[in-house]
Amino acid sequence: MPALATLVDDFDDNAVNGTLWPGNYGVYSETGGRARVQCDADYGAFVSAAAYTLAGSSAYVRIYPPAAGGATTTAYAQLSLLSSVEGTEIGAQINRVTGKLRCQSNVDYYDAAAVEVTYDATAHAYVRISEAAGTVTWATSPDGSTWTTRRTLATPAWVTASTTVQLRLETHRNNGTTDFAEFDNLNTIPVVTPPSDARKAAFLAFL
Repeated sequence: MPALATLVDDFDDNAVNGTLWPGNYGVYSETGGRARVQCDADYGAFVSAAAYTLAGSSAYVRIYPPAAGGATTTAYAQLSLLSSVEGTEIGAQINRVTGKLRCQSNVDYYDAAAVEVTYDATAHAYVRISEAAGTVTWATSPDGSTWTTRRTLATPAWVTASTTVQLRLETHRNNGTTDFAEFDNLNTIPVVTPPSDARKAAFLAFL
């Protein structure tokens, strides 16, 4: 029963890891150090095994959503944590048609009490869903380090009972121009070389 936080992929090797992502569907790839999923009228996603638990754990990811591209209602990228019951899931969805980030706890595919905030590509670069002490929290971050809470919810019973949570990085549009969404740094922060080290490395390479 691994915790969701143990599912880690920086997508830097440009090769889909079939062990981490055994259930992928649609048109997908690892390109330019990111997970890329085609956004069209079908659905596409990177899909983990249904083998994790959210209880006492978390999942976060950098999302690059698709363009609205002429869609009339939906052009989204989302992080979804699915239960074993169809349509019951917790997710964070960025819809470029509505311009909203939606924090949702769906039952039968919908959450009437979902919290929506106006999407900001910088402030909402990373999205995180976590569970601790009976509370599920949705948060966003510009850098994957400093987080702002967007919604809290009493932990649904299925979260504490489930050891078969499946993580999906999914995209879909209802119509419009086919393009793609990208995801990066799942449960990991990229290592940034300090400027002094970068200058030293460049100097040594020049020699």
